[in-house]
Amino acid sequence: QVQLVESGGGLVQAGGSLRLSCAASGIIFSINTMGWYRQAPGKQRELVASITSGSIANYADSVKGRFTISRDNAKNTVYLQMNSLKLEDTAVYYCNAFILGIGVSMREYWGQGTQVTVSS
Repeated sequence: QVQLVESGGGLVQAGGSLRLSCAASGIIFSINTMGWYRQAPGKQRELVASITSGSIANYADSVKGRFTISRDNAKNTVYLQMNSLKLEDTAVYYCNAFILGIGVSMREYWGQGTQVTVSS
């Protein structure tokens, strides 16, 4: 059974940094695009950043220049380095990945979410 497990959330002051990690585990043949989404209270879930298997990255305008997404294909892991954090970055961050399992067609998976809180 494929799972995505996130880590690295927490409380940080505005202007600070955090690094999120998300590791995929289970019987995996390949992983296509991986990404991070976030959902703030009362708001819809939104894409923060995504990265293809060839490491082409895409960012939401609100995080460009502050966040960096990367992946380690050998470890089936995606990272989100968040710098210059703002109050409006406060949200639950979810890992997302399109994974092809052995004997299972490619499907979308979600992590359980990790809270990021930015304080003033």
